[in-house]
Amino acid sequence: MTWSRALKQTARSGLTIERTKLTPLIAVRGSVGVALVIGLCLWRGTPTLAVSSAFGAFASGIVTFQRSWRPRPVLALAVAGGLAVSTFLGYLAAAHIAAFLLLLAGWTFLSGMAWSIGPVSGLVGTQTVAIMLVTVTLPTSVLGALEHAALIAFGGLVQATLILVFPVRPWGVQRDALADALAAEADYARRLRHDPVAPFDPQPLMDARLASAVTPRQAKRRPVQLHGPRGLAEQLRPVLASLADPVVGAPLEGPERDRARDLLGAAATVLDAVAHAIRHDRPVRISPEAMATLEVPASGPVLKGAARRSAYRLISLLADAVERTDEPVEATRPTTEAERGHLLRPSMPRLVPVALHSLHRELRWSSRFLRHALRVSAVAAAGYLLGTALPFGHGYWAPLAAVMVMRPDFAQTYSRGVARFSGTLVGVAIGGGVMALFHPHQYVSAALAVVCVLLMYLLMRTGVSVTSACVAAYVVFLLGIAGAGWEQTVLERVVLTLGGGLLAMLAYALFPAWETPKLRDRLAEWLEANGRYALAVFDLYGRPAERRPRQVRDALLDSRAARAAWEETESRAEKEPVRHRGLSRTAAGAASTALATMGRVAMILEAHLPGKDAEQDPGATAFAYELRDALEKATAAVRNREELDWSELRAVWERWDAEDESQGVALRGADLLLDALDDLAQALSRGPGGRNRAARGKLGSSSR
Repeated sequence: MTWSRALKQTARSGLTIERTKLTPLIAVRGSVGVALVIGLCLWRGTPTLAVSSAFGAFASGIVTFQRSWRPRPVLALAVAGGLAVSTFLGYLAAAHIAAFLLLLAGWTFLSGMAWSIGPVSGLVGTQTVAIMLVTVTLPTSVLGALEHAALIAFGGLVQATLILVFPVRPWGVQRDALADALAAEADYARRLRHDPVAPFDPQPLMDARLASAVTPRQAKRRPVQLHGPRGLAEQLRPVLASLADPVVGAPLEGPERDRARDLLGAAATVLDAVAHAIRHDRPVRISPEAMATLEVPASGPVLKGAARRSAYRLISLLADAVERTDEPVEATRPTTEAERGHLLRPSMPRLVPVALHSLHRELRWSSRFLRHALRVSAVAAAGYLLGTALPFGHGYWAPLAAVMVMRPDFAQTYSRGVARFSGTLVGVAIGGGVMALFHPHQYVSAALAVVCVLLMYLLMRTGVSVTSACVAAYVVFLLGIAGAGWEQTVLERVVLTLGGGLLAMLAYALFPAWETPKLRDRLAEWLEANGRYALAVFDLYGRPAERRPRQVRDALLDSRAARAAWEETESRAEKEPVRHRGLSRTAAGAASTALATMGRVAMILEAHLPGKDAEQDPGATAFAYELRDALEKATAAVRNREELDWSELRAVWERWDAEDESQGVALRGADLLLDALDDLAQALSRGPGGRNRAARGKLGSSSR
């Protein structure tokens, strides 16, 4: 992709305004917290205190809107604590420019590295840098610095208190995550009716797993509806796929396929009803037609073999999902061990070693987080010096704009830069116009600032340009409370925001962290994780008495994580103005399809794992043994841009096929797995016509 096209796409992305579900009650609660802090400071303090203290409640409110599975009061208090510390340190160093530059550079570096812990941690770090830059305009004594820091912490405490006193839809985030996972399963079942090998995005299941992790204290208060359906959703996916697959499940044509389509449609209806009940905390309502479809016909079972086993398993899982969802939210009976089981989430103090490990892991030159931290640290220091040199009264706005738009990847940095500047233009124009026409009193300015906060909270997820406009107007009205001249604010804000945005974009162009060169490494990691998953399954077919279901589960989770890492890297690489000389876009797409098919085959085999008392399968053992060696060589070949060779693995399968007269599920699954691996080899082939073969491989895998 050329630079001109990349800039055009990022600009369009930044200016896009999305239609999304609004949360008015949560927005009102957050804006009330800001209003309480401003009002108390105006009543008992000074306008300057009101302006500085408002940042604590404002920033704490912003973070509580981010997607995090942590309790919202904990997030608000954590942000307030970080803001208070950065405010106090900023006040102490503000009088000496050299000391402040060192503090700013070091603190910004740590905030940039915080993105390696998670997006919410990165946003919190960015907010602390912003408040540190703002405090340099309010010089005071050490005692005054403590007072300002305490007021900012008080703002976060107010937000946390409001969340506890006025809860809006408790456990709502967890309910939505679980309902989204079940709705994704329902959509998958519908698509399988028409496309037996339809793809499935495991991201909703991954989100539901993250949302289900709780602390022991939270587990005591968690609604019963959130206990079991996630595990059932995990079990449903391979059963749906195995029922629809034309090789392992029902044939492509005939009465068995018609029966499979009916079962898939009824499963989609039931899963949608369960998802709706969990999302809205209501009883499950299922149509009689769907219930009748899930019963065995009076004439007897239509499906045979593996398809019949899948159908019975599907009906059983759907019945369990409905039963568990229909249980009352407040359980009056004692809970069993199975119901008490949950994924443990570490408390905030226990997260410190995990965070330090994440930071240490990213301290390498190739890390995009380390490069982002170095880049944003240099930009903050340079922007502060630039703003100080320019003849404006609010020079901190240049580094503030740069820090707020910079992210660890190219697309977000450039799109946010365009969105922030355009939104700032609109916001200062509206705010400045109101100030020029009406000259509002400080209490009216405070009310207008709260209205801007309400609009920003309400429209948080519509786009950066919209929120930037609300923030720009909010700053104009805040400065109006303190008596600052709005006529200077408009010009300074626009010019310095433009300068800061350009500085951030220039920094990424000069010191980039491209994701495109990492595509082959991510592809190799996905192949390796898929291989471990397939090996764990074939090992159980070969030696069923040595069942290790935990090994299969861990391998599945690793495979999902590797796929998510690949898709994230590929998504960022598509927007970068660079090309990967060893992997074209077409080849990457075909390879992705082949690996997704490989994971799907392993998942289907998992749905039909033999019991402990089943006979050993020597063919599966030999296939797994050869597959282990072949995958090790293939992973290295993908990284080194070499050809993939599965001929020896194909020979082992042919011997297995000749010796096995039963043509069991494991043998047929191994055949499908080899087809996926052949498609991968074709996609990555560098010989003549390799690109065309990759495209044919992609079509072939989607038709199977």
